[in-house]
Amino acid sequence: MTVDSKRRCQKRQPARPRGGLTLVLVPLGEVEPRALAALAAGLRRYLQGEALVGPTLPLPRSAYHARRQQYLASDLLSLLRGVIPGGASVVLGVTEADLYAPRLNFVFGQAELGGKAGVVSLARLRPTWYGEPPDPARLDERALKEAMHELGHLLGAEHCPHPECVMYFSHGLADTDRKGYRPCPRCQAYYPLREPAPP
Repeated sequence: MTVDSKRRCQKRQPARPRGGLTLVLVPLGEVEPRALAALAAGLRRYLQGEALVGPTLPLPRSAYHARRQQYLASDLLSLLRGVIPGGASVVLGVTEADLYAPRLNFVFGQAELGGKAGVVSLARLRPTWYGEPPDPARLDERALKEAMHELGHLLGAEHCPHPECVMYFSHGLADTDRKGYRPCPRCQAYYPLREPAPP
């Protein structure tokens, strides 16, 4: 969410990590353990390297906007930048809190382009947010897509114009549900993907 959604594919030279990736998921506040475990397993399925779950951090009160009842995503990135474990390539915060960014009502996630820290919110990925019955499988699908998207930004990928690519900018949940888990052939140059590709 930190890159201009109107930009087109890939103006940077891909810098794919050698020897795979070490990604640490950092729970921010209370996060459903089942959802965290499913997300780590999904990332390991698609990526060369490791996806680990780190210790839980409290949500910073300074990031909370009382009137909006949301947390400012960029403040969570500042917190995560200070807790990157040794040996980790990148960290990805995971939270149940609803997030926002300036000039946007909400964000599913945010990441630093080419940086070390990103964050994903499960709040609006849950069917229960929209008054629907709980659906863990659908939550897991959406969370994996958003995590792969924010990870792409950390690896230097910008938004992609192809709606099926995981790097496509999600204007709403319908976009997330439509796109796949994997980057398109052009964007995949940024990712250390497992081959052969899982279905």
